[in-house]
Amino acid sequence: MFSATEAERLIFTLIDPLGEVETISLAGVGCLGRVLAASVTSQLDFPHWDNSAMDGYAVRACDVEKAPTTLEVIEEIPAGKKPEKAVKAGQAARILTGAMLHDGADAVVMQEETTREANRVTILQVPRTQSFVRHRGSFYQAGATLLEPGQLIAPPEVALLAAAQQTEVSGYRRPRVAILSTGSELVRPDQPIGPGQIVDSNQYALAALVTQAGAQAVPLGSIQDERAVVKDAIASALTQADMVISTGGVSVGDYDYIDAVLEELGATLHIRSVAVKPGKPLTVASFDNKTYFGLPGNPASAMVGFWRFVGPAIAKLSGAVGPWGPTFVWAEATSVLAAGGKRETYLWGLLAVGEEGYAFGRAAGSHSSGNLVNLANTSGLGVVPVGQTLIEVGQPVQVLKIR
Repeated sequence: MFSATEAERLIFTLIDPLGEVETISLAGVGCLGRVLAASVTSQLDFPHWDNSAMDGYAVRACDVEKAPTTLEVIEEIPAGKKPEKAVKAGQAARILTGAMLHDGADAVVMQEETTREANRVTILQVPRTQSFVRHRGSFYQAGATLLEPGQLIAPPEVALLAAAQQTEVSGYRRPRVAILSTGSELVRPDQPIGPGQIVDSNQYALAALVTQAGAQAVPLGSIQDERAVVKDAIASALTQADMVISTGGVSVGDYDYIDAVLEELGATLHIRSVAVKPGKPLTVASFDNKTYFGLPGNPASAMVGFWRFVGPAIAKLSGAVGPWGPTFVWAEATSVLAAGGKRETYLWGLLAVGEEGYAFGRAAGSHSSGNLVNLANTSGLGVVPVGQTLIEVGQPVQVLKIR
């Protein structure tokens, strides 16, 4: 068995970014979750001009060397209007947040530090030169790199692209990830459940996880535990996607055909099991430029395997800049975390932010790999390392963030 760290390291050596570039549009937020393939620049300075950071009065600081000082108000400038006059000796201009600064003015006095009567304003506090002035180009200068290749476009980047008037950018194509469920006992959610049957929840969970990871899910449904059927389904999946994920059929049972079928199809098998719980059976294979992940059929095992290994692999395949591994944080345990000690154990629960940092509490109820019920609202996986059987309340625990 590989350790989790060894398995992760090997998986990353098997994955190369797709590298296929296409034009993606800002319209309809179609770029959200995409990865930039080329640097982005803008022909605009940010800010576009000297402007006010406050509602108040634009003044010449040299005119207000003592307080109170009364000045003549020459005009009012809201955001979006260009000043028509320059501020001269003994003058001020009413200015609102974001409005262009007048020629001659070099400071803004906030409204709360003034009193106004007709066209006269009295300044009650002496301003510093450049106070509350945002200078043109102080955030960004036109022509410089605004966003780098490999940057994931999240909502802040969407806002920045819009502000920079970049309505189209070059991005990497989303990876297509096929999802297969194996098991003669599986039925769809819209089918009646017969004796011994269960609903194929993995198909839906993995499609959601793949989509959340920024890839395009290609759900292919469930297949019977028949060797020929499994072989045909995997061969077909490989023609439809850049990566294939299956659940079930990777253990040592009489109907677990995945590994043998992969070898028949010409795959190189790199991993067959990892020292983690849940999720010990894990098949990782490669077909030239495509990677295959065989996850266990138990739903908690399948999801833990995705969070720990598959999601990071999709991130690298997508072209995102590394590191691609999952995010771990240290937290204070708020409940006892017990494990067998022979495998790295992941216990799901709630990761919360407290007054002194993160806190993690184990979800109540059974942590059976077949139990989906208490996986709801999970935001982290507490890690009990190999060789350790107990983490007491108040002790530090490493937690894999999943929300």
